[in-house]
Amino acid sequence: MKYKHVVVPRFGGPENLLLLEDELSEPCAGEVRVKVLAAGVSFADVLMREGAHPESMNRRTPFTLGWDVVGVVDKLGDKVTTFQTGQMVAALPIVGGYAEYVILSSNELVPVPLGVDPAEAVSLILNYTTAYQMLHRCANIKSGETILIHGNAAGGVGTALLQLGKLANLKMYGTASHEKHDIVSSLGGIPIDSKSVDLVQEIIKLTSRDDSDDNGSKWGVDAVFDGLGGKSLKSSHEVLRRGGRLVAYGQFSPVDIENWMTMFTTNLLPDDRKFMLYSIQTLKRLKPDWFHEDLILLLGLLKQGKIKPIVAARMPLSQAAQAQELLASGSVNGKIVLTCND
Repeated sequence: MKYKHVVVPRFGGPENLLLLEDELSEPCAGEVRVKVLAAGVSFADVLMREGAHPESMNRRTPFTLGWDVVGVVDKLGDKVTTFQTGQMVAALPIVGGYAEYVILSSNELVPVPLGVDPAEAVSLILNYTTAYQMLHRCANIKSGETILIHGNAAGGVGTALLQLGKLANLKMYGTASHEKHDIVSSLGGIPIDSKSVDLVQEIIKLTSRDDSDDNGSKWGVDAVFDGLGGKSLKSSHEVLRRGGRLVAYGQFSPVDIENWMTMFTTNLLPDDRKFMLYSIQTLKRLKPDWFHEDLILLLGLLKQGKIKPIVAARMPLSQAAQAQELLASGSVNGKIVLTCND
């Protein structure tokens, strides 16, 4: 039996991507063969294609792209008793998702509730799990607190933070280009165009209207989620209240981590502010039970209609290169999804 998958034959631009047809393998003991219904398209995939992602540093080409997938169980390997054929499942394999079929360890799979849209479900795996874990595992956010989403608050992780933040009863600010302010507002956030205003001064103006908190802070936010890195971390740090938490996410090189830790070790004020780096794959490897628990919780919220991922586009597997170009253009609101099977 043949199957199609998108391969990176060598690191570089989207024009390098190839749609190949190969023989479909059989699952080994403890493995499950999944017929992929939806694969997410992310900036992590783009960086993997370019060879710029930490996960691609020690990986040889050719390989198949695809961080996050939702599909149905096609065939069980020996000794697999936790799933059954035809059951819908989700996973974060990091590679292999841009394919009609993928074989994964049964331990990697999370059950998906019946009746859920696969494109919406796949939007949760990378973006919403990232948002949920930053809010609740890293920042330990509390009802009534104020947060700033610094970066593209209308993007995949940004919209997830807004939706989950609204459920947690947070007051939210989000930076985004002016044409995306309506999206931020519709999800309960107060938009800020950081390109045309000084972010620190704007936060002072917006939050000074609030009453002082118990710590006496007259302005600022309780937590910042910074997806930009670099110089933006300085302003993100400056807008924190006493006891505030800055969570940086995205892709970090060892040099970035060393520079950032040096900056925040030498410049922290004596006010209990905290700085954290978040990486979904690192936390998943350290705490696999957390990933399963959090994704199951999020899938439950989706089933209940309490969250609604924004699916920016649904494109066939054969248009993987075009999907990555669309994502890189910066015009996308929400998640691009590849439909890998009918």
